[in-house]
Parts: sequence; structure tokens; C-alpha cells
Amino acid sequence: MSKINKEIKISLAAICTVVLLFYGINFLKGVNMFKKSNIYYIVFHDITGLSKNNAVYANGFPIGTVQEISYDYQHPGTVYVGIEINEHMRLPKGSHAELVSNMLGTTTMNLLLSQNHVFLNPGDSIQGTPHWGVVQQATDMIPKFEKLLPKIDSILSSVNALLADPAIRQTLHNTSNVTANLQRTTNDLNHLLENDIPRLTAKMNHIGSNVDELTDKLKRPDYAQTIQNINQTVQDVHNFTRDLNDKLNSKSSLGLLLNDRNLYDNLNKTIVSSDSLVTNIKKHPKRYVHFSIFGRKDK
Repeated sequence: MSKINKEIKISLAAICTVVLLFYGINFLKGVNMFKKSNIYYIVFHDITGLSKNNAVYANGFPIGTVQEISYDYQHPGTVYVGIEINEHMRLPKGSHAELVSNMLGTTTMNLLLSQNHVFLNPGDSIQGTPHWGVVQQATDMIPKFEKLLPKIDSILSSVNALLADPAIRQTLHNTSNVTANLQRTTNDLNHLLENDIPRLTAKMNHIGSNVDELTDKLKRPDYAQTIQNINQTVQDVHNFTRDLNDKLNSKSSLGLLLNDRNLYDNLNKTIVSSDSLVTNIKKHPKRYVHFSIFGRKDK
């Protein structure tokens, strides 16, 4: 009896060990045996690097693991990958999965969820695509570079022939001279801007100040002095007029000459007589003037 009890205890211990080992391995793999989950299937054409128990992510958060991988022999080239995710995680229609490979060769699956409000049922399939990393993209570009190599070689040959042309060398030499001339011109311009222009600007400012001062003076003439000069001129004219009237009305020679009526009449008569005399002389000049070579004859 004791022997049977011992064997039963050993069997129970072995069973418990296997169960604990099973749950422990699944726990280390990220599988929680005590939580309910749903199975979805991803259709791939290439799963290089993917294996069972690899983590499945959605927006960078782990939501499950890869549970099974099966090849569809009825449709060659198609691989179904079964993923087990948390039952609260629902996949909207239009979502797809991609495989991401890192530099160490490890491959993970990332679910790209759509914004659709209609969800898939557990057991449905979604499309999977590979994610072309930098290494894969560089690998795919190698054939294109190989096709471009002959063209690049031809271009380099043309460039070498062009650079060997003496005209190009002369052009480069001329360009160097032009650059040197530009440098000298730039230095002269900098000297002009630093020295001559400030002095010229200072002189122009001084001239402008003088012009402003002259303009202010022209805008503000000395009205008082001008009016005083005008008054003095008017007073001098008035004094001259008054003196002239006094002299004309006084008993001076000019006054008597201008105010004497008899003198005026006599002068008038004298002028008339002189006019008659001049007229008679013009008509009978021989009565008044005689010229003779042989002497004067008496009449």
C-alpha cells in the first residue's frame, strides 16, 4: 500500500511539473493561458524570418503571438499565419499586416488598423505584406545601378575629354583673372563705402543744413525794417515835393519867372519875331549875307 501511494505521489509530481513547465514556457513566450483570445489568419506570400511564437504588435503595442504557420498547397505561393490576440482586441475591416525585419534578422508582425467601424469576426483572414526596409530597398536598387554604370562611364569619359580641352583651361584661367579683378573692385568699393561715402554724406548734410537755414531766413524777412525804409522813402518824396512847391511859389528867380505874366507874353512875342526873321532869311538870304571874289558892289 505504501508503495502504491509513493508511485501516485511521484506521478502527481511529474504531472504538476509538466503542467507548470508548459505554462511557464507559454508565459515566457508571452502567452497567457488564463485569458481568452481570438484567432485571425494573415495571408502572406513571403514570411522570411517569421516563426511561431513571434510577437504581434498593433501601433507598437504587443497584442498577441503567432500560433501557427501553414502552407496552402492548393494555391502555391500562399502562406497562412494564424495569430492569437486578446479577445478585447477587434480588427476593423480594411486592416492589413506587414512583416518588419531588423538588422539582426528578427522578424515581427505589425498590424496596421484602418478607421473602419465595421469589424472582422474571429477566424477571418486579412492581407499581409512585407515591409521593405532600408537594406531591402538598397538590395533592390542594385540592378538599377548596374544598368546605370555604362551610362555613368560614358558621362565620365565625356567629362574627361571636356576637361582636357585647352580652351577649358584658358577659360578657367580667365575666370581666375576675372575673380581677382572682382576682388580688387570689391576692395575698392568697400574702401569707398567706408571712407569717401561717409565724408561726402557729412558734407551733403552740412550743405543741407545751410540751405535749410537760408530757406528759414527767406521765409522770415525783416518786415519792420522794410516798412521803415518805405516810410523813409515816402517822407523824402514828400519833402522834395514840398520844397519844390515852396520854390515855385516864392520870389526867387525861378518863382518870378514862372509867375510873371508879362515876362511870358514878352517871351512869346520874341519867339514869334524870331520865327518871322528866320523865315525871311530863308526866303531872301542875299539881303543878309554877301560873298564876292572881286569885292562888294554897292546897290
